Amino acid sequence: MFLVPLPFFVAFLIVILLAREYVGRDADGEPFHGSLFTVLIIAYAIQSVLIGLRWGYGILAVLPAMAIMASAIAPLAWLSFRSLCSDRLHPRPRTIALHLTPAVAVAGLVVFWPAPVGLVIVALFVAYGVALLWDARSGPDRLVTSRLDGVLHSYRAMYVTGLALLGSAASDVVIGLDLDWSGGAYAPAIVAAGNVLALVTLGVAATVARDSAPDEAASPESRPTPPPVPNGSETLIAGRVEALMRDTELYKDLDLNLARISRRLGLPSRQVSIAINRSHGISVSQYVNEHRVRHASRLLRGTGDSVTAIMLDSGFMTKSNFNREFLRVMGMTPSAWRRAHPHGPTISAEDLHPAAGNETGAPKGP
Repeated sequence: MFLVPLPFFVAFLIVILLAREYVGRDADGEPFHGSLFTVLIIAYAIQSVLIGLRWGYGILAVLPAMAIMASAIAPLAWLSFRSLCSDRLHPRPRTIALHLTPAVAVAGLVVFWPAPVGLVIVALFVAYGVALLWDARSGPDRLVTSRLDGVLHSYRAMYVTGLALLGSAASDVVIGLDLDWSGGAYAPAIVAAGNVLALVTLGVAATVARDSAPDEAASPESRPTPPPVPNGSETLIAGRVEALMRDTELYKDLDLNLARISRRLGLPSRQVSIAINRSHGISVSQYVNEHRVRHASRLLRGTGDSVTAIMLDSGFMTKSNFNREFLRVMGMTPSAWRRAHPHGPTISAEDLHPAAGNETGAPKGP
C-alpha cells in the first residue's frame, strides 16, 4: 500500500497557505513583507518535502540538500523579521550575503568534512532563535515598517518563529542522540512528531492572525502600567504627532506604519515611539487605532454607510482588528455603538487622549 509521509502534508499545507495569503492579502492584511518572507515560506515547503523523502522513503541522497536548506532557513527567518525592524524596506544585499554565508560553509562541510554538520545546524538554529526573541523583547513598536493595523500579528509571528527555531534545534539534538544510542530506531517517530508540531504551529499562527476575539490587552477594563512621565522633548514630539494626525488625517492611510510617521516628522522612529508611549501610556498602533476608532464612531453616528465601508475609510484593513480596537476604546462593538448613539455628542480628541505631560501619562477611558 502506497503511503504518503506526513511531511508531504505539511508541505502541501504550507503551499496552500502561501497561495491563500497571496490571493487574499489585499483583503486580509499584510502577511508577507517583501520577497524574503516568500522565499522563507518556500524554503519551509522544500525542506518538508526533503524530510518526507528521507524519513518516509529512506532516500539518503537528499541528506546534503536537507543540511544546506536547514542552514539557510534560520538566517532567512531572522532577515525576514529584521526587515520589519528597520526603516529600510529590504536588508542590504551585503547583509543578506553575510547571513547566508553559513549555508555556503555547510555546503563545503558536507563535501569535505561532514562530521560537524549536525552541530553547526543546531548552533545556527539556537543563535538565530535567540536573536529573534531578543529583537522581540522591545514589543510590537520594534516593528517600525510593519503596517500598524497588523503589527501585533507580525510581533506574535516573530516570537513564535524564535521559539520554533529553538524547538527545531532541540528536535535535532534528540534525533542525533537516538541515532547514536539506538541506531535511529525512534528517529522516524520523532520526525513525525516534529512535523505534527509544525502543523499545529502553522494552524495556531493562522488562527492568531485572524483572531476576532478581544484579548486581555484589548479589554475595555484592561489598562497598561503607567509609563514614566514624559520629559519636555517627548511632550513636544507627542504634540507634533497629535497635530499631524488631526490636521492630515494620516491615520486613514491603510499602509501607515511607525517609519512613515517618523519620516513625516523628520525624527527617528524610536523617539516617536517612546514619546507616544510615555505621553499616552499606549503603543503606537493603539494610539493610531484610537484616532481611527474616533473617526469611525463619527461616521457610524452621522452616516448610513455600512460598517465595512466605515472600517476601510477609517484606516482598518480587517474586521477582526476593527472590532477588537473599537471594543477596547469604546467599550462596545461598532454595531452596538451605532444603535446606542444614533445622534450622540461629538467625541473630541481630549475624550480619548490626555494632554501630553499630564500627571500620570495614562490614557483616559472611553
